[in-house]
Amino acid sequence: MFFRTTTLLLGLLLLTFSSIASTILIPMDASQKDHLKSYGIAYWALTKNVPVDWLLNYRGGSFAIQHAPQIENELIVRGVSYSVISDAQYNSVLQEVAAPDANMDVVKLEKAPKVAVYTPKTKMPWDDAVTLVLTYAEIPYDILYDEEIIKGDLPKYDWLHLHHEDFTGQYGKFFASYRHYPWYQEQQAEAEAMASKLGFEKVSQLKLAVVNKIKEFTAGGGFLFAMCSATDTYDIALAAEGVDIVEAMFDGDGADPQAQQKLDYSKTFAFQDFKISQNPMEYEYSNIDMQPQERPVTEDNDYFQLFTFSAKWDPIPTMLTQNHEKTIKGFMGQTTAFRKSLVKPEVVVMGENKELGEIRYMHGTYARGTWTFYGGHDPEDYQHLVGEDPTDLALHPNSPGYRLILNNILFPAAKKKKQKT
Repeated sequence: MFFRTTTLLLGLLLLTFSSIASTILIPMDASQKDHLKSYGIAYWALTKNVPVDWLLNYRGGSFAIQHAPQIENELIVRGVSYSVISDAQYNSVLQEVAAPDANMDVVKLEKAPKVAVYTPKTKMPWDDAVTLVLTYAEIPYDILYDEEIIKGDLPKYDWLHLHHEDFTGQYGKFFASYRHYPWYQEQQAEAEAMASKLGFEKVSQLKLAVVNKIKEFTAGGGFLFAMCSATDTYDIALAAEGVDIVEAMFDGDGADPQAQQKLDYSKTFAFQDFKISQNPMEYEYSNIDMQPQERPVTEDNDYFQLFTFSAKWDPIPTMLTQNHEKTIKGFMGQTTAFRKSLVKPEVVVMGENKELGEIRYMHGTYARGTWTFYGGHDPEDYQHLVGEDPTDLALHPNSPGYRLILNNILFPAAKKKKQKT
């Protein structure tokens, strides 16, 4: 009798517990008040060893977290929209996601990735979209630059962003317009001093060494993300290894007149068959970037489309394109858009303007790691100019263009899932 009564009481307790157990659902569709800070909540939960479900293609790529008062309080403080649903209701959501005919899936996020940003430590006359959005979303990151990378600090990190760097050693090709400005002269002096300190005769040689260290990081399983000129100049530096493509005003001696013929495209991540710009007065590195005269668009009609992938068969590009909108407004940069005809065929195109023949967002693998390139400078500043104030993301909490950056931040936290073939 005692055993039966105890069993009955235990059953009632379990029933009571299951009825009050609940899940926090963070919607990522148009109902969300602050999409960008939602990513910060997911990251914060991971730092507390609380796993997060990323519901691919469910209401814009929503997050689900086991309810806890601390998490709910954090949601309130950060102004993120959420709802608390019973576990029974959440199981219904999971059943909907798992349905064979539903283009949805669930990915478990388990560990907060350690994030690094490759950027100069001195103040620059422009800002970087990734550091802006990491700060706004309250996702911590470390700053690395040439010295730390050459010393071998990269393996400490899971994810690396390349600020809009010029890896060719031509100081952004700002020579024609800004060579008399103090900030340009200071930047060149600092770069030359660092190259000398680290044992290199030229800045271009230092940058090539950095590029190869980053390539090793990616090959070892690292996650690489780059925007603007850090995309094409990265590949140009790889292709030009051992070839002098830099003119005398940048490094003291002339470029190899046969530089174009000596490029090795087999070394690059994304691009092939491109022609480098050998004019030091031209504000372009190569024909990878679509030229302004080839882009008959204005701020009012400059858009690109995100691709739709199968969540159950292609979870990686699905994660990287999660959004509440599929049409993203375009934005310019020193490298605005990638010429489609020069992109390697194995690259996964995730966003493009088909009519213009340009790719804006793409992804690929290298050995055990991955890379993602995103064209343009600032998703909420169409034509960001040198010296302009940084974008205030409090005015753009639902920016779909910035969401693409944050998808990449959480991507390394995903439990590895075997790709279907």
